[in-house]
Amino acid sequence: MTSSRAELIADASLSLLVERGMRGLTHRAVDEAAGLPPGSTSNLARTRAALLELTLVRLTELERGRLRGVGVPEGEPFPGAEVGPPREWLAEVVARVLHGQLTVDRRWTLARFELALEATRRPELRVIYDRSGRGFREMVVELMVAAGSADPVRHARVLLSFAEGVLFHALAGAGEEPGLEELRTWAGEVLEGLLA
Repeated sequence: MTSSRAELIADASLSLLVERGMRGLTHRAVDEAAGLPPGSTSNLARTRAALLELTLVRLTELERGRLRGVGVPEGEPFPGAEVGPPREWLAEVVARVLHGQLTVDRRWTLARFELALEATRRPELRVIYDRSGRGFREMVVELMVAAGSADPVRHARVLLSFAEGVLFHALAGAGEEPGLEELRTWAGEVLEGLLA
């Protein structure tokens, strides 16, 4: 984010997406939610497309921070050997990331789903959304390479599809929300199948 004002507006936008959905995200509503004078959001993001872009950029920053918080450092895919084999470590990271997205970061996950659906209707947002997602996909491909995958691009797609399916099913589907231990088991099983 370029400024604390931009962060404030983007964070208020994320909250509105979760609380009211895409229809509730207006410049006026963001001003009110952020406690800013009327017109402040319009001054920073003149169009709805610009507001959505600002919100998505902020969400991507927050999610990248979460990945670093669970042990996915930039530039070095795996920690030292004392943590365990890469497959075991990767299953733990996947489980912790998913658990975080279902619990402490639940609001971010719901906001991302709102933005993903909106991106299917707005080509200008689709470009930004795809660029954001590409960074995460590349990170997962690097992790699969480091874990010894014979086909890291395809295996990354499978792992991401598993993760997205778990999140959607738990938050918007009819399933029960899995706990950390269950997620750890599932991730281990998926990785065992991919990397065996």
